[in-house]
Amino acid sequence: MLDHVFSDAIGSLREALESARLERQTLEERLQTDVLLGDLTWVTSYAMPGEGDPPRVRCDLTLEWPTWSQTSYRTWYLEGEVAEPPEITVEIVLRLQQLDAAPTPSDVLASLPPEPPVLGDLELERSGTTVETIYDDLNNPIWALDLTFEGTYELDEATLEDGAAMDDHFAGLGGWIAGALVRLGDLRFGDAGTGGPADTQAT
Repeated sequence: MLDHVFSDAIGSLREALESARLERQTLEERLQTDVLLGDLTWVTSYAMPGEGDPPRVRCDLTLEWPTWSQTSYRTWYLEGEVAEPPEITVEIVLRLQQLDAAPTPSDVLASLPPEPPVLGDLELERSGTTVETIYDDLNNPIWALDLTFEGTYELDEATLEDGAAMDDHFAGLGGWIAGALVRLGDLRFGDAGTGGPADTQAT
């Protein structure tokens, strides 16, 4: 990886997830750039060991480095001053899939750890819950549910000077995600047909 604060953030998140004994879904990882706007985005997926392919529960993670953050970081790197601290947008999506009955969002939410995921001083906020109905076979639909948490991680001058500080900030995320995946994996729903099928709904 390049010697860059964004690559340091990626490395810190990877270390936190792998320290929590989560397995990276190799083919799901990608680093992409918006050729028009210049934003840089890193996307990856992790699951519990032994979950199979595809896993029944997984976590999709996205870090986004916007163009204006790169400009702010470059100014600090060259001039040693931060007019506006650069930021990394963080998104965590917990996905429960391959379900034979429609999940109840309230039951899924109740199963999560009582505290929200925390990144440094930032509490990630739950932004929505989406239930999907997938019709591979019109007579036997399957369901999936996504829970999304997001926030904006601000890089202060101390963190810019010592990228190792991000290791501490990201460390807690690995344990929280692992705990959430274990709890989601323990959930079981009834036979197909016990829940009311719907195309896609969001709350």
